[in-house]
Amino acid sequence: MMVIAAYIILTFTAIQLIVSLANLIAETSLPETRKNHSSMVSVLIPARNEAHNIGNLLDDLIHQDYKDIEIVVYNDQSEDETAYIVDEYTRRDNRIRLIGSGILPVGWLGKNFACHSLATEARGSYMLFLDADVRVADNLIGRSISFSEKHDLGLISIFPKQIIKSIGEWITVPNMNYILLSLLPLVLVRKSGYPSLSAANGQFMFFRREEYLALKPHEAVKADKVEDISIARLFKKQGIKIACLAGDDSITCRMYKSFGEAVKGFSKNVIAFFGNSFLMALLFWLATTFGILAVAWSSSIPVTVAYITAYILARIFISIASRQNVFFNLLYIIPLQVSMGLFIYRAFINRKYRNFEWKGRKIG
Repeated sequence: MMVIAAYIILTFTAIQLIVSLANLIAETSLPETRKNHSSMVSVLIPARNEAHNIGNLLDDLIHQDYKDIEIVVYNDQSEDETAYIVDEYTRRDNRIRLIGSGILPVGWLGKNFACHSLATEARGSYMLFLDADVRVADNLIGRSISFSEKHDLGLISIFPKQIIKSIGEWITVPNMNYILLSLLPLVLVRKSGYPSLSAANGQFMFFRREEYLALKPHEAVKADKVEDISIARLFKKQGIKIACLAGDDSITCRMYKSFGEAVKGFSKNVIAFFGNSFLMALLFWLATTFGILAVAWSSSIPVTVAYITAYILARIFISIASRQNVFFNLLYIIPLQVSMGLFIYRAFINRKYRNFEWKGRKIG
């Protein structure tokens, strides 16, 4: 039995190595090239208690080199100074508008309703949904239009480059890209029509207007806690081309500032990376955490060394593709695996007891 497990783990690790290498060498980030465009882009920002972030993002957007934009912020019942800060910016730049929220309708999750409401206000040929905690370079919007037109895309989603500062972040945040970039060649999100080969990140969702209005995706997934991946699959099911990219310095984000925040956040969506299967998530964690034991027990020293080499190389390739510090990602391998197990455990408990909460609001 141990021998069979060792062969399965060796095969799986070889696949991870191939996938991570593909994500390193393929076009998985937004190209630098762009051309002149004349289409308006509606930048749509759902914001709930984002007073410490929203000003930075608005400054970035005001200074975009692509000027034909409107910026609409949805104040989602914030209890801090979010609305006041945005209102100040509306006085400085007439491209910025602030809309308020009423009572959340039954059957909707807060962010999904915010995005749907923003879309009804949008006038642009493209709709760019951004989370309030991202930072963007001044050429990002122009590059996004170029990439969309080049590949005839109805949706582009980008996983921002993560800004990681504390040890609590280093032993949690890299898990997101490790799971994604070791299992899915991002180029297949664009080149394959299979909905199962989909990925997306709600922090950056760039839609072509006609496809968005035809599908009304945020309404279609109004009760979904992991709406970004569901929307990506919805588009593919309708035969609409999409792309998912890894971010570079042109789009960054510090998602979480502590170990506790990261565990709470990732436990909300980690299972979606595995097709919403707790079994697949558990098997992935067991294979990547304890695989070395099965291989070392059942195989020769050269095979064990080859396994360790492949495992480490995959980690290195993913770190480089993610623009993360290779040394820290290798140094914290064991704590990272422990935290991944904790994400999966917390996700199981949350689903069993319907104990999901985000930004002070129960979400199911």
